[in-house]
Amino acid sequence: MFGSAASIKAEQCTFAFRYRSPEHFLEIFRNYYGPMLKAFEALDETGRQGLRNDLLALIGRMNRADDGTMVVPSEYLQIVMIKK
Repeated sequence: MFGSAASIKAEQCTFAFRYRSPEHFLEIFRNYYGPMLKAFEALDETGRQGLRNDLLALIGRMNRADDGTMVVPSEYLQIVMIKK
């Protein structure tokens, strides 16, 4: 697919999701991030409340902020290829 690349470099990186609060993150993703929007739409009110509670509990376990804001680190793999 990429032909003969001069070099391929893979690097594990970290991105920090930063929002005003866990609830703010949930509001943004619930309204604008397609997969989460569809997940909430597919549930009845009880299911939506359960998903909301589960997501906030997960954020609570991962959140590195202690001032009411949200800072959640997320790892990703960055691959850089340079063509000859």
